[in-house]
Amino acid sequence: MMKANEINGQPNKIEASTRITGEIKSNADFRIDGYLNGSITTSGKVVIGKEGFIEGSIKCSNVDIEGKFNGKIEASEVLNLKSTALIEGEVSISKLIVQAGASFNAKCSMKNSSEVKSITDNREKTA
Repeated sequence: MMKANEINGQPNKIEASTRITGEIKSNADFRIDGYLNGSITTSGKVVIGKEGFIEGSIKCSNVDIEGKFNGKIEASEVLNLKSTALIEGEVSISKLIVQAGASFNAKCSMKNSSEVKSITDNREKTA
């Protein structure tokens, strides 16, 4: 069954041999296997494949990274870093998943942090 954010049952795709400089806006999912220097804004999901590299910004609902990213990510839901991911920059997300082997060198701010309780608030005091 086709998802609402896919076109003809497939996400938009930038192939490994493709280099783009500029701004991409879409309502569909996007997979980057090539190189993007610029920004991508979508209401869907962005996937950076193993050979993919983005220098710039991403604004979307979910991001899966297997390749390289340098810049700013704003994801309303989940940032998922696979074991081959290399990320540098700044991220603003709700949830973060990092597999062993991923390189995460970014300033991270978690949305809805007011709902997160401090670990020390619920500890029992012992003598």
